[in-house]
Amino acid sequence: MFKSQKHIFWQAFIVTISIFVIGLFFGMVLENWRVSKVDNFYQNSEIDLLDIKLQGDIYSQNYFKCEDAVRENIKFADKIFEESRILDRYESSNQLTEKDLFFQHKKYDLLRVSLLLNSLEIKEKCNSSYNNVIYFYNYRNPSLKAQAKQNTFSKILVELKKIKGDDIILIPIAANNNITSVDLLLNRYNVSKENLPVILIDDKRKIYELENVNQILKYF
Repeated sequence: MFKSQKHIFWQAFIVTISIFVIGLFFGMVLENWRVSKVDNFYQNSEIDLLDIKLQGDIYSQNYFKCEDAVRENIKFADKIFEESRILDRYESSNQLTEKDLFFQHKKYDLLRVSLLLNSLEIKEKCNSSYNNVIYFYNYRNPSLKAQAKQNTFSKILVELKKIKGDDIILIPIAANNNITSVDLLLNRYNVSKENLPVILIDDKRKIYELENVNQILKYF
């Protein structure tokens, strides 16, 4: 009986070690995959920053056709919006450190500011019918009340985008990441950081309270 128990003990020990080694292996594979995804994320955002700067230079020189400019601007805006949602998922799953997130958010805020300036210029020069929807929100240490409100706003804006499609360009911008260009926009639109979040529609209307998508649809 003693030998039988000893045999069972070693079997259990070997099985435990095997499970541990397999788990460790797959953990390393998953972590390497995550690191690779994050590296690609960083590289793509660097390219996007250069790309949108060149787009702005082209628009300022009038080297474009309105139809092409509107189409490409909407496509680029949708790309940036989807990438920002991926970044949010990385944040919620702790796949990036706090320092990485802060740095990456600042780059995407710069992208969105450039996108907004391009959108304003195209809309004016081409007399385009799309609406710019700017969403200024509190990224760094929002209160529980502000965070709950921002979660509601975000869900409603995603729903709005699904309904309106290419008729709107949705541009969410973190308003408190210590970026001078963002601060200049807040001053231009007379938006106080203490009153975040806020949604702006074409420089005409500010929305501070929102409970469902129908409340914002009436403005389009």
